[in-house]
Amino acid sequence: MRVRVAETDEEIRACYPVMRQLRPSFTLESFLERVGFQRGMGYHLVYLEVDDAAVAVAGYQIRETLVDGRFLHVDDLNTLDTERSRGYGAALLRWLVGRATELSCESLQLDSGVWRGGAHRFYEREGLERIAYHYAVDTRSVGA
Repeated sequence: MRVRVAETDEEIRACYPVMRQLRPSFTLESFLERVGFQRGMGYHLVYLEVDDAAVAVAGYQIRETLVDGRFLHVDDLNTLDTERSRGYGAALLRWLVGRATELSCESLQLDSGVWRGGAHRFYEREGLERIAYHYAVDTRSVGA
């Protein structure tokens, strides 16, 4: 079991089955395109590999805001449904916290959909605190 940074198309492609469970609207092609685009903006895709297969993935960016200073923001975090409760998500989250420390970040942060109760229990069990609400408006429907 080890954490790897997905840098090649082959490595990114290997993350797709795990990510698709979290983001089912993506096809392989749209996933590769989006990851490629976001990498240009500082996005990093990492995965936990067991027996030469990705079993958990995470995407993150380093951000900085007035209120939070420098922080590592986890955009995506998922473990294959068939591989849950084996400690893989926790191991990947620990790696991310370590990465945040290495990069002199003041915190690690992530957003999670309100419907993902199991994920929230996992995050809280792993020591993350709920500190905010995140609001959004679909600008494609405003004024329509």
